[in-house]
Amino acid sequence: MRRSTPLAIAGGLLALAIASLLSLMIGARTVAPSTVWDALTAYDASLADHAVIHARLLRTAAGVAVGAALAVAGAAMQGVTRNPLADPGILGINAGATTSVVIGVFLLDASAVAEFMVLALIGAAVGTVVVYAVASLGRDGATPVKLALAGAAVTAGLGSVINALVLLDDASLDRLRFWQVGTLGARSLSDIAVVAALMAIGAVLITGTTGVLNALALGDDAAVGLGVRVARARIVLGIAIILLCGAAVALAGPVGFLGLVVPHAARLLVGGDYRRIVPLCLLGGPVLILLADTVGRVVAPPAEVQVGVMTALIGVPVFVVLLRTRRQVGL
Repeated sequence: MRRSTPLAIAGGLLALAIASLLSLMIGARTVAPSTVWDALTAYDASLADHAVIHARLLRTAAGVAVGAALAVAGAAMQGVTRNPLADPGILGINAGATTSVVIGVFLLDASAVAEFMVLALIGAAVGTVVVYAVASLGRDGATPVKLALAGAAVTAGLGSVINALVLLDDASLDRLRFWQVGTLGARSLSDIAVVAALMAIGAVLITGTTGVLNALALGDDAAVGLGVRVARARIVLGIAIILLCGAAVALAGPVGFLGLVVPHAARLLVGGDYRRIVPLCLLGGPVLILLADTVGRVVAPPAEVQVGVMTALIGVPVFVVLLRTRRQVGL
């Protein structure tokens, strides 16, 4: 049963608050909610619990930024391509960004998030162009099915390149072994600030063009009939998607399934209007990634399971359930 947008947004805000609190409380050292409140309002550096909470606060902030970016990018991709399977991880954008970063580490000894960001943006743009060019071959052009197949092929090919480069150099392997599967750890406030501006630009571009997304989702002919300049709209939305995905990969590595699962969950709640879907994705993406990261800290103690692994483990069954319960997916 679909809920009203204000009710869904209120539920999303509550879920985000709970997920953020759990992210601050739970880990190798579990702390009480009252301690979290004390650390946030009256931080005492001499207290071990307060130091732990402030370290987790950065991790939580990174999760919110990355989750929102990938969920919104996934929703926009599904609208632009009219493909319910569109996702940064499936259509090759994350693979392009990851490959570019790995090449930069291997050849240029890149290590800073700012360097990762530049490399990831270049790789995401190249990956997008390559997938679309491959899918455009043939008489029918870039159909949803051909985009998915081209994305899967490019992702598989680039995955082989990534593995080969990482295995060639022990230093690269050590530096990228956690980042390569997706991680929110070991980030500073300056790292988050570097990519937050790009994420904000991308999110604003998509949020401001949700009406255009609604038109594109109906097909090019319908969009033209509604007065949309299809080519220009796709370029603007493509730039926004690249900004969001490139920045997210630079900060946390290739985290999958967020852009696939969250928009479908939003449709279940508020219907197919992107003016409702996108705001809900801004909340749902952070909720999913924070819960996945929190579970990953405690599922196999004393080690941590990185968030990219956990989103896949959580995302696959959730998406299967969504496919079974959502009749409008069209698969």
